Formats: sequence, C-alpha cells, structure tokens
Amino acid sequence: MPVGCETLRPSRDDGRTVPWLTAIEPMMRMRALLLLFALLALLPGTAAARLVVGPPEAWQSKPADRDLADIRRSGVLRVLVNQSRNSSGEVKGEAIGVEYGRLRAFEHYLNRDPNLKAITLKLIPMAKDQLLGALQRGEGDLVAPGERLVTTGAREVTRSRAVVADVPLVLVGRQGGPTYKNLEQLSGRSLALSAGSAAAPHVNRLNRQLMAQNRSPVAIEWVDPTLAVEDVLEMVQAGIYVATVVEQPIAERWSRVMPKLRIERRLTLGEPADMSWFVQRQAPMLRASVDRFLSEYRPPENQDAVFERVYRRLYKVQSPLDRIGRQRLDKVKETLQRHAEAQAFDWLNLAALAFKESTLNPAARGAGGAVGLMQVTPATARSLGVDNIAALDNNVRASAQYLALIRRKFFSSPRLNERERMAFTLAAYNMGPQRVQSLRAEARRRGLNPDQWFFQVERVAMETMGMGVVSYVSSVNKYYQAYARERFSLESGPRSAAR
Repeated sequence: MPVGCETLRPSRDDGRTVPWLTAIEPMMRMRALLLLFALLALLPGTAAARLVVGPPEAWQSKPADRDLADIRRSGVLRVLVNQSRNSSGEVKGEAIGVEYGRLRAFEHYLNRDPNLKAITLKLIPMAKDQLLGALQRGEGDLVAPGERLVTTGAREVTRSRAVVADVPLVLVGRQGGPTYKNLEQLSGRSLALSAGSAAAPHVNRLNRQLMAQNRSPVAIEWVDPTLAVEDVLEMVQAGIYVATVVEQPIAERWSRVMPKLRIERRLTLGEPADMSWFVQRQAPMLRASVDRFLSEYRPPENQDAVFERVYRRLYKVQSPLDRIGRQRLDKVKETLQRHAEAQAFDWLNLAALAFKESTLNPAARGAGGAVGLMQVTPATARSLGVDNIAALDNNVRASAQYLALIRRKFFSSPRLNERERMAFTLAAYNMGPQRVQSLRAEARRRGLNPDQWFFQVERVAMETMGMGVVSYVSSVNKYYQAYARERFSLESGPRSAAR
C-alpha cells in the first residue's frame, strides 16, 4: 500500500467514507503509476528490458518477410519438415523420408544457374500440428509435411500446387481384426490418431451424423506425442490399437514393410484432397518457383528401395498384453513394482524394458552373457554389487539400479521432461551414456534440440549410426504406451502393492 494512503483519507464523523472522495483515490493511484512508468522509461535499456512480461511473440515484432531474393542473399532456405520418419528420415546418408528426395531435387533446381548465389536447404523438424504456426511466425520459409495438413486458421500461408493430388484418407486395421462394410459401423469403437491428423475433422463430422441417429460416436484416441504416423501403424499391426485413419499413399507405403496391416480402400473419410507444400503469402516468388519445380518433378522409380531395405526387418513390435504376455507379467509384476519404487521409476517402464529384452521370460539367455528378465550381464551386476543374476529379484534389482545410476549421472537436468529423460536413459542402457552424450552435442551443433530424444537427437543417431538404438528406444516406448493404456487393470488386485 502506498505511504499515507490511509492517513490522508477524509471521513465523516459517523465513520463512513465521504462519497465524492471514493472516486479520487483510484485517480491518485493511476497518476502515481503513470509517474512510475515515466521514470522507468528514463532508465538504461537493460533495466527496461527486464520489465517485459509474457512470451516473446507478445511484444517482439514479427520477423521480416522473406521472399526468394532474400533467401538467395542469405544462402539458406529454411524448410520446416514434419518430424515423422515417414516424411523426413535419413539413415547413414540415405534418404528414407518421402520428402527428402523431393527437397534435395528442389535444392538442385534452385541452384541450376551457376551465376546465382547457391542456396542450401536447412531442414527444421517439428511436430506436424506446429508446422503452419511456425511458418506464420517466420521461423521457416517453406513447409514440406509429407502428409495432408489441416489449414484452419492459417490465414497468412498459401499452399503450393499438388505434391500428390487427390489423396484419400483410408481406414487401416489389422489382418484378422474387425472388418467394416461402412463407416457407420465404427460407432462406439476407437480410432488412434496422431496430433495434427487430417482425419480429425472428418471423424468429428461422422460423429455428428452418428449422434443425430442416436448412435454412439467414434472415440478418438489421441496418441502420445512421441508417436508418429508410422508408429501408430505399427501399433495397429501389433493389435495394440484397433484401427487408424491415414493418407492412402502412406498406408500403401508402410504396408510393404508391415504385411499384417489391412487397408480398407473402400472406406474413406471425406473427399480426397491434395498433399502440398506451403509458403507465406508474402513470398510470391518462392511460391512460383516451388510450383514450377513441382510441375516438372518426377520421383525416381526406385525411390523406396532404401526405405524397404532399412525397415523390412525393424518393425516387429508385438502386443505385450496378449494372453501369454499377461500371464508372464502377472508372475513378475510384484518384483518389477518393488524395485521400480525403490529407484523412483514408473514400474511400467521396467515392464516395457523387460518385454523388449526377454518378452518377460526370466530364463532368457542372450548374447554377450546377458541373463534373465532384464538381460543383465554379470559384469554390470558385479559393478553394482549384485550377485547371482539368474535369480529374478537380483536380475531386476541390478537393472533398476543401473538405470537409476545412468539417469542420476547423465540425465538429471530439469530441462528434460520425464518421458525424454527415460528415452535418453534407455538409449544409454543400450549403447552407453557417453555415446548418447556425444549425439546430444552433435544435435546441439546442428540446431536440433539436445534435450529431446524423439525426432531430434534420434535423427543424429539414425544418420550416423543407423536404426539400431532408435528402434530399441522406440520399441520400449511403444510397449510402455501399450501398458499405460491398461494401467488401471494392471494395477488393480492384490498383486499391485506398489507402483
């Protein structure tokens, strides 16, 4: 309260405030505030800067618009790409993302005149549902999503001519799973969709029709943000999710390496629409150049040869909650819960790791002398003071202690959220913490987020080391997601004394 505020307030003899003075006090406070701001304006710039409140976009000016001439002068075209491996993955220098080859061809097209300054493409991966917002904020010059985008509210962007024309959204299930003759039969069932899915508005429209008929709507299960479209398809193949809806070219592509997928080509949602690139409205020359390039570009006939070779043997995730999986989990659940609680882990993380390592088989024997449920080596166990790792309790204790040691020594920074912290810990469990730290350093050098494993640091791992550790962490994460969906049933009953 300002000094003198109470002592200078006049009042009547009966103790009530003088009515006409009630309006003066706010005016005095307003004048005092105006005087304070005037004085602050005279302070040095650094002091004034400390007064800024809120996110940068609330007060900073929008970055200058960049058209092709500005891009040419800078020598860099910033391309915002969908972080999905389907769209922008690269393994040991070989492109597997559908947009990689096309973007490299566009780079060559821009540099076809040797008399002009060369342009280099800088690829900036981010979540699909954030791409158009980032373009509008000037964080990139071009969006190449590799999927259909929902453009509602994106007023400052314009789409290119079609990259792929008239793309339908198709229902994708699993061989041997439920079959449907029409979309109305989805009533009361669930569809797994990733963030930014172009199917969402069409499912919402279908739901309005179903509810008008007094029928149950379709339940949209928005998957964890660590899962891209190809991850959702793999989990459909495994029977973890019942079905999803994706662009038909994406479904066709992944069905070549996931043979248990069933594409319901007759069941499409909404009208077919184009897959396009996007630029800012204030960049007509860039838009014209993109359109000319796309009108001439023809993808190579063997563009998916590397994709099929890399992925054919990788996508082997299975449901950890089939009949045998549930029986095995029941037998080891108490042990997993006890040691997870001792090391402050979610026990489902240990369960997912155990399923990846041994399919929950305590008698498993692996390469390099790895033993038991968690596939611990004798040397690792001895370093932690644990003997007889053939015994289930010792095996899980050694694994949990080793994971906790890695987490504490290398990934305890508050900058990491818990899902990313676990991902880095798993990567280090698989390949060693020092190698993971070197990948983070390289990610930082490239302008990627060193505190995000999924779609950021894992890109460096893919490009430099191949798919081994990426597939390992991704598989454990999918098993965790499968368990987490059923947490209530898994933790109910007398066997679940701890979490």
